[in-house]
Amino acid sequence: MQTPVIIDALRSPMGRGKAGGSLSSIHPVDLLAQLLKTLVERNDIDPGTVDDVLIGCVSQVSEQSATPGRMAWLAAGFPASVPAMTIDRKCGSGQQAIHFAAQGIMAGAYDIAIAGGVESMSRVPMGSARGTADTCGEGVNKRYAPGLVGQGVSAELVSAKWGLGREELDAFAVRSHQAAAKTRAAGGFSREIVPIITPEGVVAEDETIREGSSVQKLGELACSFEDPAFSARFPQIEWKMTAGNSSQIADGASVLLMMSETMAERLGLKPRARFAGFDVCGDDPLMMLTAPIPSTRRALKRSGMRLDQIDHYEVNEAFAPVPLAWQRELGADPERLNPRGGAIALGHPLGASGARLMTTMLHALEQTGGRYGLQTMCEAGGMANTTIIECLK
Repeated sequence: MQTPVIIDALRSPMGRGKAGGSLSSIHPVDLLAQLLKTLVERNDIDPGTVDDVLIGCVSQVSEQSATPGRMAWLAAGFPASVPAMTIDRKCGSGQQAIHFAAQGIMAGAYDIAIAGGVESMSRVPMGSARGTADTCGEGVNKRYAPGLVGQGVSAELVSAKWGLGREELDAFAVRSHQAAAKTRAAGGFSREIVPIITPEGVVAEDETIREGSSVQKLGELACSFEDPAFSARFPQIEWKMTAGNSSQIADGASVLLMMSETMAERLGLKPRARFAGFDVCGDDPLMMLTAPIPSTRRALKRSGMRLDQIDHYEVNEAFAPVPLAWQRELGADPERLNPRGGAIALGHPLGASGARLMTTMLHALEQTGGRYGLQTMCEAGGMANTTIIECLK
C-alpha cells in the first residue's frame, strides 16, 4: 500500500460572499484556475502527470455547474488529458476531496492528485441548488416528524444542550477575529495565500477579519433564527445565534498537491505532511452539528492516538457552539483550538472550507514546530469528517 503525503497546500484570500466583496467580480472557475496554476508552477511538476483533480463544491448550479475543477484545469492551460470530479459532502466537501485523494493514492489508483474546493457564495448563493424544493422526501419527514430543522436552529439546540450562554458564544467569536488578525499581522498567512487577480484589481489579504470586534458590539446584534413555531417546539431554546457568532458567508478556494511517498522521492519533492488518521460518520440529523464529537473519537481510536498528543485542533466554526461543545465534551485544550481563528473570522466558502482549514493547519504546524494536527467539520444532515495529519518539517 502506498503512503499518501502532502507536498503543498495553498488558498485564496477569503472575500465576503456578497455583491461588492473582494472576490465577487471573478468567476469561480477563474478563481480556482489561478490556484491550480500556482500550485503546479510552485512545485515544478509536469501537469500532465496529475492523475485526477478532486474539487469540493456545494452549490453545483449556474457558474459552478460544469465540473468546476475540470473547467479550472482547462482555464489554467493544462493538458486536457487530466480529468476532474466534483464532490459534495456539504461543509466537508473539500475535506472529503482530500480523503478521496489520499485513499486513491493508498489504493494505487493515483500517483499524483490535486484535492481542494471552491465556492463563490456571492455569485452562486447558498441554497441555489435546492431552490424551494422539499429535499427530505416523505420517508425522512415521517421518521423525524414534524420535520428536520435548519442549521441555525440546530446550533441553538447545541447551545441549549451544552449550556452555552450568549456572552460565551460572542466571546469565542471575538477570539476568532483576534486570533486571525494577530496571525495576519505577524505574516502567518502569507505563505498559504495566493494573491488573486480580479477584474477590480489584486486581492492579497482576507477581507473578512474584523479587528475591532468586541463582545459588547456583538451583544447588540439580533438573533438570526428566532421563530415562534420553533420556540413552541423547542422550549429549551433561548435564541442566541447571530450573524456575529456564526460563520461568514464567503468566496474562496483552496488546493493541495498530494502524491505517494514513492513518487515524491522520485521527483525530488519533500513531503510536508502524512496522514495519521481518517474518519467520516453520521450523528443525529436534528442536532445536525454534533457529529465532529464521535468522529473525532473514532479517528483517534483508529490512529491509536490520544487527543492530548495533538498540537493543533481545527474544528470548523460553522457556529460558535460547534467548537465549544466539541471542546467541552472532549476536554480539549482551548489554547490548541483554532489558534489562528476560524470561519467566524475567515469565512466559510462551503465547498472550499475543508481544504482551507487543512492548508492553515499545515502551515501553522510548520511555523510553530507542532507535530500532529486534527481537523473536523460538521456537515448538513448530521455528518462529519475528521483527519489527523503528521507534520514532517
